Amino acid sequence: MQTRSGERAAVDATDLELAVHLARAAGEQLLRLRAAGSASLGADGDRAAQELLAAGLRAARAADAVLSEEAADDPARLHADRVWILDPLDGTREYGEGREDWAVHVALWDRAVDDLIVGAVALPAQGVVLASDGSPARPRPDGPPRIVVSRTRPPAAARAVAEALGGELVAMGSAGAKIAAVVLGTVDVYVHSGGQYQWDSAAPVAVARAAGLHTSRVDGSPLRYNRAELSLPDLVVARPEYADAVLAAINGS
Repeated sequence: MQTRSGERAAVDATDLELAVHLARAAGEQLLRLRAAGSASLGADGDRAAQELLAAGLRAARAADAVLSEEAADDPARLHADRVWILDPLDGTREYGEGREDWAVHVALWDRAVDDLIVGAVALPAQGVVLASDGSPARPRPDGPPRIVVSRTRPPAAARAVAEALGGELVAMGSAGAKIAAVVLGTVDVYVHSGGQYQWDSAAPVAVARAAGLHTSRVDGSPLRYNRAELSLPDLVVARPEYADAVLAAINGS
């Protein structure tokens, strides 16, 4: 994607290359928009990123279906073989507040495996793009386990995990930024039980799985995507050595 430009390059790109390209491009557009200033920055950012991602997928993968936070849900996706799952701006509040913990999510679900096969997460304000390319999660320095939680709604389950593991809670913004923090070795565990949708976790979960991290619902069951029910309200992402203890703490066993 770096050596060619335009639609031809996008059409010829692999799915992973395309996901990374689109996530990075949307992030760069969001940074330019924020630098320019706006009275309704969050809404403008949601719209601009959605338009860029939708146009890119129409040009490069016109036959695929799309599920996006910023577009009406088309039930035809339930019969499609391939579905791109997008969150054009995850962490709209943090983006509008000038913080760094917001993200762009681009994932691809494939019917052949009934699962995610590609994911890219851009953290534009941090200059980072993570992809499901198999790069292992980075090790974290020694010390008490760190459990990342919502900065506005830390769940009781996360407090139970922190107590059981002798760990500490770390507050952060978007779901994508939290899962990326586990991949990058800044924290060890992410626990959420306050309600989310499929687009909140699809791309970062694809990246986390490829990096060798544990991902599941809080009851230990698999996370499923491209379902009719858009809500996917809870999840755990953890370094493998903590997974069993985290699930035991959440579920009281």
